[in-house]
Amino acid sequence: MDIIFLVFFFIIGTAVGSFLNVLIDRLPNEQEINGRSHCDYCQRNLDWYELIPLVSFFLQGGKSRCCHKKISWQYPTVEMTTGVAFLLISNFKFQISNIHDRLPITDCQLLLTFGIVSCLIVIFFSDLKYQIIPDSVQVVFFGFSMIFRFITVFPNYYLLATNYLVPSLIVLFPILFLWLITKGKGMGFGDVKFSLIMGVLLGLKGGLVALYLAFITGGIVGLILVLLKKKKLKSKIAFGPFLAIGTIIMLFFADKV
Repeated sequence: MDIIFLVFFFIIGTAVGSFLNVLIDRLPNEQEINGRSHCDYCQRNLDWYELIPLVSFFLQGGKSRCCHKKISWQYPTVEMTTGVAFLLISNFKFQISNIHDRLPITDCQLLLTFGIVSCLIVIFFSDLKYQIIPDSVQVVFFGFSMIFRFITVFPNYYLLATNYLVPSLIVLFPILFLWLITKGKGMGFGDVKFSLIMGVLLGLKGGLVALYLAFITGGIVGLILVLLKKKKLKSKIAFGPFLAIGTIIMLFFADKV
């Protein structure tokens, strides 16, 4: 039965990933998210069988059926990433083999974790592609994080303020400081808001370590891009993806780190 649950969560994840692709492309461009999906090139509305997560992309050879142009690898990548993420979260974080023994509060945490990771995926790809972190996603991310921690501290609700809300202001400070001294050129304000939510989700120690990991990974990737002459020293590099990576690491592997 365990494998059935894992396959189920993977399929659900790919379907959610398909929706995340809509958010990634439409929110940074301030487009409505409730319209029908269409071809990126000729704008023709897509039929249902062209929208099956992963399957449609590979059956069509990675090309649009209407104008035969290449479909961006972003779409299957996001779908696969979300599917694998949902599978791993359900299996390793919550031990799906004991699903019948889990408490309802853990089931709620599972759903919230899916929501948090989905927000991080949207932030990662939208900032990478457009260098924009949509405010609407940040609001949802904040909401999921608050509820997640509200459940975690139950019934000692005062810990929400002392362990997460107040420390989040400290986690915010390094990014806010960089934003102020560079006048928004070295760091976007979306990163500032993101760091605040990281503090709410991860607490003081977890949030600061996540920031540290983001700076380390960002510095390494930036150096590699400069050495490969893909970027110049003064080129802008989206920092949101690295903040998302740091958050993921500390959310699931804080004890090991």
